[in-house]
Amino acid sequence: MKRSKFLKLTLIITTLVLMLTACTNSGNNVDSNTANLVNEPKEGEVLTVEVTDAHGTVTVPVNPKNVVSLDNRTFETLADWGIELAAVPKAVMPADSPYVADEGVLDIGNHREPNLEIIAAVEPELVIVGQRFANYYEDIKALVPNAAVIDLNIDVSETTDTAGENLVNGLKDATITLGKIFDKNEEDQALVAEFDKAIEDVKAAYNGKDRIMSVIVSGGNIGFSAPASGRVWGPMYQIFGWIPALEVGGTSSDHQGDEISVEAIAQSNPDWIFVLDRDAATSSAADAVPAQDVIENSPALQNTKAVTEGKIVYAPKDTYTNESIQTYLELFNDLAKALGK
Repeated sequence: MKRSKFLKLTLIITTLVLMLTACTNSGNNVDSNTANLVNEPKEGEVLTVEVTDAHGTVTVPVNPKNVVSLDNRTFETLADWGIELAAVPKAVMPADSPYVADEGVLDIGNHREPNLEIIAAVEPELVIVGQRFANYYEDIKALVPNAAVIDLNIDVSETTDTAGENLVNGLKDATITLGKIFDKNEEDQALVAEFDKAIEDVKAAYNGKDRIMSVIVSGGNIGFSAPASGRVWGPMYQIFGWIPALEVGGTSSDHQGDEISVEAIAQSNPDWIFVLDRDAATSSAADAVPAQDVIENSPALQNTKAVTEGKIVYAPKDTYTNESIQTYLELFNDLAKALGK
């Protein structure tokens, strides 16, 4: 009888030990997996993420405080995500940007004469540099040595043969970088996927033979946005395989386009004319001439195929000061619709 009770007691103890061991092992597995997925900061430390910018790898705090952004390609994304900014260059931003209207957001001025001391005054944890302010990168780093400074500038200069690839990858990489920093990983992936689809839609809509003329209208004058190098339109010749209606030597990425006679445009007789209205984004003058009026009322262009058939596409009015991924999405969708008719 005693032997039977002893065996039962032994069995119970053995079972309890095995159950305790299994639970301990299971708990260890969960902790190990969690450690691999989440890099939780130690007490008193800030959660950070490593990102790659135009200069290399930078460690940036997640959801940083007192953020300054100087890159026109970021404003709409940050606004859509509800990110608060401490200072921006309001003089070179779309007038309807919520950051421009917010008096609590300080204005550092334009890129020609910026007041960089304002950046130091807000004591930022992060400064986003890019596009117009890329040349101030080293100055800003020296000014705020304790802040993370990232440069999201995209090289689409006339010296490269990969302007189209650089623009596409640059916009996507910048979006993913911002998503990592501000913990918007689902939002950034959705935005990139939509962008990729828009590119494919334009490629599918273009018939591969129509000849394209791209121009910039500024101050009532028509400038040439050359394939590859031209502002906004140039890289798209490479992205979409467009056939240019006109090619000339010595072109640039000038913000007003290269000088070209309206007669030269007319003689090229393009199938399509794509237009960037610079004044629509920069001019506050009530008497500024809209690009549409300049193009459609030009006597020299009236007999071109693009004008007579109404094959003209205008970039969104704020494009010149808002070259965000959302701007290109809107533009690409407009191009796909027009080309697909």
